[in-house]
Amino acid sequence: MQQLTPYQIRQLCRSGEFASNTSGLAPGFVQANMAIIPAAYAADFLQFCHFNPKPCPLLGMAARPGAVDLPQLAQDLDIRTDLPRYRIFRHGELVDEVTDLTTVWRDDLVTFLIGCSFSFEEALLADGLEIRNITERVNVPMYRTNLACQSAGVFSGNMVVSMRPMKPADAIRAIQICSRFPQVHGAPVHFGDPAAIGIRDINQPDYGDAVTIKPGEVPVFWACGVTPQVAIANAKLDFCISHAPGHMLVTDLTNSKLAVL
Repeated sequence: MQQLTPYQIRQLCRSGEFASNTSGLAPGFVQANMAIIPAAYAADFLQFCHFNPKPCPLLGMAARPGAVDLPQLAQDLDIRTDLPRYRIFRHGELVDEVTDLTTVWRDDLVTFLIGCSFSFEEALLADGLEIRNITERVNVPMYRTNLACQSAGVFSGNMVVSMRPMKPADAIRAIQICSRFPQVHGAPVHFGDPAAIGIRDINQPDYGDAVTIKPGEVPVFWACGVTPQVAIANAKLDFCISHAPGHMLVTDLTNSKLAVL
C-alpha cells in the first residue's frame, strides 16, 4: 500500500477495497480530516476554523453546496466514496459508520478539509524520530482535553489532541520541526503530565489506540483534527458527516508545499 499514489488509494477506497486507517500511507502527501455539514451552518463552521487554527487548520472547502469535488486538493475526487471510512451523526449522536455516502448525500451539504498530523509525521521520521503508532501499526491515540476552543455561532467545545511518546530531547526537536507546518497543526500544544490538560488515563484514549510509553519517555500532544468533530457533535446538527478517526482523505498536495521556511 505504501507504494501507491494518492489517486490509487482514493480509487481503492471508492471500490471498497481499502477501509483501514491511513497513517504512514503515501509518504510526501498531505492527508486531511473531513467535516461535511449543512450549508445553513457553513459560515459558522468556517469562522470556528479561523478562530481555532491549531486544531482546525483549514486546507480547503467545497466551492458550493452539494459539490463532491475539491480539484485544488485532489484530482477526480468524489468526497462521498474516496475516504476509507465515514461517520454519520444525527442531532449530535453517532448513528452509523459507513464506507460510502452516496445513499445519504444531500444537495445542501458543504465539505471542509482540515490539516492532519499524519502529514508532519513524515518530517519527524526523516529526522530520525520514531513515531510509535507507526512502529506498532496502530491508529494514533487521541484524547479529549480541558483546553477550550473559541466558540463561533453554534460551534463550541474543547480541543482533542493526538499523542506520540518521545524522549525529552526528541520532544524538543519535534517542536522545532513541526513549527514549520502550521497548516497541519504545527508545534505540539503540551508535553509531559497528561492531567495538566485534563487527560485522566493516558492508557485509555478516547479515539484511536493506546501505544507503548517506554521508561524515560514523555507523552507529546498535538492539536488534533478530531476537534471539529466534537464541536459539530456539541452543536447537535440534524445531520452531519465526518471521517472515522484515522481514516483520512489522501490528497494530491505535497507536504513540502505546506512547510514554512
